[in-house]
Amino acid sequence: MAMKSFGVKPYLFPMPTYMIGTYNEDGSVDEMMMAWGGICAEDMVALNLEEDHKTVANIKARGAFTLAVPGLDTVKESDYLGIASANKVADKFARTGLHAVKSDRVDAPVVQEYPLTLECTLVDIQNQPYGLRILGKIENVLVDERALDAKGKIDSKKLNAFVFDQMGFGYYAIGEQVGTAWKSGVPLMKQ
Repeated sequence: MAMKSFGVKPYLFPMPTYMIGTYNEDGSVDEMMMAWGGICAEDMVALNLEEDHKTVANIKARGAFTLAVPGLDTVKESDYLGIASANKVADKFARTGLHAVKSDRVDAPVVQEYPLTLECTLVDIQNQPYGLRILGKIENVLVDERALDAKGKIDSKKLNAFVFDQMGFGYYAIGEQVGTAWKSGVPLMKQ
């Protein structure tokens, strides 16, 4: 197989699409799309952000945030929330037509249109040579009942989530299941 070198690039596929929810100082909702982050422990998330984001100031001020998985029905609104800066567009969330309610667990908003939301408290902010990392403790997970199966468990297909392509800047729907974790490779264990 021939390989072509691209040098140092942040190329992994797929990348997540997550929505960070915070409150501004006036109590209005700020929502920001991000892709550089994820689960870092059983009850922890890590967000890699730039210091100048309004979301970072909000997290520092409130000590909390929500981290949601957007669904395909919100691609346009979610992308806009990643493009527009709350430092420049004060009413950016209102422009989307999305709806938010206050979390019962943390001082942050829950967007009702997002099928899965993690309610998080701020644990640490790490200024690293390679960027700012925010660590949050998961206090609770909220899931839209429409994304549950008949037994009340989360059905990942019903989340209708999408992923980000860092190389081509596309969003892609998550497809069908092609294997089972910790089972598909078991036959190779017997060799």
